[in-house]
Amino acid sequence: MSDIVNQINDIHRKVGTSRIPQGEARTILLSRTYSAAAEDVWGAVTDPERIARWFLPVSGDLRLGGHYQLEGNAGGEILRCEPPKALKVSWLFGEDPGFSEVEVRLTPDGDDRTLFELEHVAVVPPEMWDQFGPGAVGVGWDLTVIGLGLHLGGGAIEDPEAWQLSDEARDVMTRSSEKWGEAYLASGAPPATVAAAVSGTTAFYVPEKPSEA
Repeated sequence: MSDIVNQINDIHRKVGTSRIPQGEARTILLSRTYSAAAEDVWGAVTDPERIARWFLPVSGDLRLGGHYQLEGNAGGEILRCEPPKALKVSWLFGEDPGFSEVEVRLTPDGDDRTLFELEHVAVVPPEMWDQFGPGAVGVGWDLTVIGLGLHLGGGAIEDPEAWQLSDEARDVMTRSSEKWGEAYLASGAPPATVAAAVSGTTAFYVPEKPSEA
């Protein structure tokens, strides 16, 4: 098993719900301990130059109350910024994004280790949740957490677009989908519901390869 695939096991996942003014929201929580000081992890998730190296290029007014935009992905408002402890943003994508917020929390674990937590809270259309469950966004966040870990260790995936099509990437996303199924089951979801969500998520991220003529 490659190191990247094995990092799936370094991430802890939790699925839940939360009552907010906009209605009932779904929550997913990822946590992982990095071998890096909190200030270094903070820099990796807030410095635009570093963000582009392990995630996506970002632009905007990058301060509390300002707005950001990730290239080809989400954008929103910076709602909380408490270096080097917490960053919270609205996470909006598409014409009708609804309510969606992401918060990153960092807790030092000694001088050179940091507990990283990422919580995504969103109001999800029932039909989408029924089809995919937490893996709809969970698989993408797993890849993000792995990418951050590679960056903090001085590494990177040289060609992310090519890697996405590799057998290694397919293995990572399949295992990620299954892990989110385990977290969904632990939250109290019925086994049949979980199985359907895992199947839907895996089919989305890891479609069957076209048969060779």
